[in-house]
Amino acid sequence: MAEHRSMQRGALLDAARSLLSEGGTEALTFPALAERTGLARSSVYEYFRSRGAVVEELCEVDIPVWAAEVQAAMEREATPEAKVEAYVRTQLALVGDRRHRAVVAISASELDASAREKIRAAHGELVTVVVDALDGMGHERPRLAAMLLQGVVDAAVRRIELGAAEDPQAIIDATVAMALGGVRG
Repeated sequence: MAEHRSMQRGALLDAARSLLSEGGTEALTFPALAERTGLARSSVYEYFRSRGAVVEELCEVDIPVWAAEVQAAMEREATPEAKVEAYVRTQLALVGDRRHRAVVAISASELDASAREKIRAAHGELVTVVVDALDGMGHERPRLAAMLLQGVVDAAVRRIELGAAEDPQAIIDATVAMALGGVRG
């Protein structure tokens, strides 16, 4: 029984990812989740009390996964500069990834304080992976630099998500140039 519940919960999270990446937070509704999974709408409420609860769980599951991908990309690099570049490039390459798209859609949405706090904490963990590289580059305030660097990355993510006039690769290259130029400062 527990395994069946776990499978249904996984199916609901998968459906939520798809809905978020297709139509943003407006698309994430309990009727749509029920339709995607073939569950009764009342069953969806057995798993999640609100859209915010769905989003919270998605963040708990997905952010660590792509944070690990970013960290793995950084670990493959030898120099602090190359690590910072990998940090930026990997996050921006993940924009097309369904899990990442879901998290981006989520972070733009109207969430309760606890969900927002969980997202902030998860993003905070992501930022800590670049602090050592910035320290290795001799940055006087690596933690602050990491937070500002993440702000630049987040702006680039939004630009790519919006389907801006620029080619995504041009946005990625400009972000890397800005990041490396800025952190060398």
